[in-house]
Amino acid sequence: MGRQKEEPLFNRIEQARAARGLSRQQLADAVGVHYQTIGYLERGEYSPSLSLALRMAQALQLDVQALFSIQPFHED
Repeated sequence: MGRQKEEPLFNRIEQARAARGLSRQQLADAVGVHYQTIGYLERGEYSPSLSLALRMAQALQLDVQALFSIQPFHED
């Protein structure tokens, strides 16, 4: 049995962070990761653990499904 290819994960981290006036460093400090990790996540180069996704959603005061999706977000 082969390894399954990971599905892309879409996110709105950068938009949510900017809307709250937070820097990458401030968000990183709030969720306990390095600020570069926030950049990797925003660019979709890395998928967060469930725990990290939940901490980020809490820090950004959003439901996790408003921040992450397996389908592209449709911008209004």
